[in-house]
Amino acid sequence: MKNEFVWYDLVTTDLDAAKAFYQSVIGWRAEDAGHPDMTYILLGIEGHKTHVSGMMSLTEEMRAENVPPHWMGYVYSDDVDAKVADFKAEGGSVLLEPHDIPCVGRFAVLKDPQGAAISIFKPIPPEGGMPEFPPTGTTGTFAWRELYTSDAPAAIAFYGKVFGWSETNAMDMGPMGKYHLFSAGGEDLGGMMNKPDDMPVSAWGYYIQVDGLGAAIERVKAGGGQLLNGPMDVPDGAVVANCLDPQGAYFSLVSMTR
Repeated sequence: MKNEFVWYDLVTTDLDAAKAFYQSVIGWRAEDAGHPDMTYILLGIEGHKTHVSGMMSLTEEMRAENVPPHWMGYVYSDDVDAKVADFKAEGGSVLLEPHDIPCVGRFAVLKDPQGAAISIFKPIPPEGGMPEFPPTGTTGTFAWRELYTSDAPAAIAFYGKVFGWSETNAMDMGPMGKYHLFSAGGEDLGGMMNKPDDMPVSAWGYYIQVDGLGAAIERVKAGGGQLLNGPMDVPDGAVVANCLDPQGAYFSLVSMTR
């Protein structure tokens, strides 16, 4: 679990609409977390007790700063405060200082030197220990992570220092440069590549597993979302697509079948 992605949040402008959209497209079940000060929706996979992600509304502070709807990934850290210091020492910055969520854990929101936001998180284990997550490849799980950045070689070096991620391969993408695969503990987690020129800022993107990409794309369109790119075949035999949800949050889909 150390330095691996353990959680994902959607931060959006219309919580009810986003919940309905992702329930339709992905098939997640949704339930209110019961927080006294805010509405936070937990998303899970039918047939599994654990949750895989959550969603919340943009805060007033985020709206004032024109933060758009987005998905955010959380990387596990044994010591959130020490990891914040590591980010600063290597040229990163802090968007939200370490903060405790009662009975949940401690987290911080950071920015890498190229400007991409990412969160770190140390959960408080529930009674009986941390639950088992559904295995990778299960419909509704997050199967891949992708960093679009202004300097992919610098990004792979930075994350190697702060998280210990190692580059496992670098595939030639032609004019866009190389696609750098990275791993934690020997398992590939995702890739990093130079962002397109028309992409205004560096950002992380996340791929959600579905059963049958074509049908999922049709659900995206029917629900008011947009297909940006795809379907595209990728080297491991999967097929992927990049999308926007109706509120404008970027997300991607992956399936082993068209």
